[in-house]
Amino acid sequence: MTRPKSEWVIRGLLALFLVGVGILTVPRTLAFAMRSGNPALAHRLAPGDGRITAVLSSVMAGPGATSKERAEAGRLAQRAVRQDPTAVLAVSTLGLNAQVRGDNAGATRLFGYAEILSRRDLQSQIWAIENSVALGNVAQAIRHYDIALRTSRDAPDLLFPVLANAIDDAAIRRALVPTLAQRPVWMDGFIAFVAGRRENPAAAASLFHALSQARVTISQTAQTGVVNNLVTNGDIDDAWRYYATIRPGVTRQRSRDPDFTANLETPSLFDWSVVNDTGISSSIQRGEQGGVVEFSAASGVGGPLLRQMQFLPPGRYRIVGQSSNIDQPDDALPYWSLRCDQERELGRVVIPVSRTRGGRFAGDIDVPADCPIQYLTLQARPSDRPAGLAGQIDNFRLEAAR
Repeated sequence: MTRPKSEWVIRGLLALFLVGVGILTVPRTLAFAMRSGNPALAHRLAPGDGRITAVLSSVMAGPGATSKERAEAGRLAQRAVRQDPTAVLAVSTLGLNAQVRGDNAGATRLFGYAEILSRRDLQSQIWAIENSVALGNVAQAIRHYDIALRTSRDAPDLLFPVLANAIDDAAIRRALVPTLAQRPVWMDGFIAFVAGRRENPAAAASLFHALSQARVTISQTAQTGVVNNLVTNGDIDDAWRYYATIRPGVTRQRSRDPDFTANLETPSLFDWSVVNDTGISSSIQRGEQGGVVEFSAASGVGGPLLRQMQFLPPGRYRIVGQSSNIDQPDDALPYWSLRCDQERELGRVVIPVSRTRGGRFAGDIDVPADCPIQYLTLQARPSDRPAGLAGQIDNFRLEAAR
C-alpha cells in the first residue's frame, strides 16, 4: 500500500527535528561527562552550562593560582552563578577569592551561602573548619570535619592527616569523642589511619582509651598498632599503661596468658607471638584444658618458636611450665631464654624430655636494674634426628620468685 505524500513529509520533518535535537544535546552531554577530567574543553563544548562553568572556575582558583588566573576564575564564577544560581562550586570560588583579598566578611557570607546550597561542597567545609579553628570554636570545627567526611569521597585523603595531627591537643580529643561515639561512616577508616601513624602514638592511645570508655569498639588491629608504635618510639611506660587498659588484670611482675587461651588475631609485642620461618613452624591450638603451643623444626634447624616482650621490674623471677611429646638428646632440647637484647642473655631454662617429671620444668633468672625491658623466647636447638624437633608447651608462667 502506497503511503500518502503528507505522511512522508511529516516523517521527514520529525527526522530533521530529532537530528537537530541531537546536534544540540550531544555536545552538552559529552561536556558534562568530561567536566571533571577536562573542564576547559567541557566549557568550550557547553559554555552556557553553569555547572560546568563552576567546575572550571574552581579549578582555576586552586592553591597555585596566579593573580591573573584567580581574576579569571572570579569572572567565570560570576558567570556560572548567573547561568545557574545553585552552582555551589562557583559560590565557594567567589568565597575563596574574597578570603585571598582579605575580605573576611565577604568570604563568610559567600561560604555560608555555599553551605546552604549544599553541604557536599568540600571547599566550603574546609573553609568552615579553618574559620572555626581561627575563632577557637573546637566543637564547630569538629562538626564541619564530620560533615565533610560524611559527604565527600575526597575528604579522608585531605582531612585524616590534619585531624590526626590535631588530636595531639587534649581539647580536640575531648571534642572528637562524642562525634565518633555516634559511629559515623568515616570512624573505622580514621581509627585505622591514626593507629598506623608513628607520630605521637600517645595521643592515639588517649583517644582510643576515651572512645572505649564511651563504649566504642576499637579493633584489635588498631589497639596492637598503638601499643607497638609506642614501644618502637621508646615510650615503654605509655605502651604498658595503654596495654593494661585493653588487657585488664595484667601486671609487670609476670608473663601473660599462661594457658595460651587469648586467641588473638593480631597480638601486640606484650602478647604471645608465634614464629614461622624456613624449617620452623609453631602455632597456638586449643587443647583439652585451654590452649597449647605446638611446634616443630626440621632436622638440623634451630631458632625462635614463640616470643613475648616483658616489662619486668628488677628482681629474681621463676619460670615454671609443662611440656608434652618432647623427646630429644640433651644437646637438642628446646629452652626458654630471657634477654635484655640480642647480645645479652640473662638466663635460660632448658625443657627436659617430657616423660620425666610429667613434663614439668622450672628455673630461676635474675633481672638487673639496668635492663628495663626483656625479651622472652622459646628457642629450638638443631636436632640431628631425621624427624627433627617436635613437641608442645601445655602451660607456662614467668613470675616474681617468692
